[in-house]
Amino acid sequence: MQQHEIIEAASKMFKILADPTRLAILHLLEGRELNVTNIAEGLDMEQSAVSHQLRTLKDARLVKARREGKNIIYSQLDGHVYEILAQIFAHVQEP
Repeated sequence: MQQHEIIEAASKMFKILADPTRLAILHLLEGRELNVTNIAEGLDMEQSAVSHQLRTLKDARLVKARREGKNIIYSQLDGHVYEILAQIFAHVQEP
């Protein structure tokens, strides 16, 4: 991958992470697995809106999904993005 392709991909990732709902979903999923109903309840949102955002996060390889019976269970895909988010959350809480 060439440098300009890397920069474009990073820019796209930041655009995905810039959405408050997607950030809230990622924060909620940190260290645990939840289905759409649990996520929607945790964020006080409609399931359809949550499902749309989860699809975006899954397409961006930020979350993974697995089927458990009739439910689809979502969780973090890997720790890289969560390490970055932890640093950002810590930074914005500094005085």
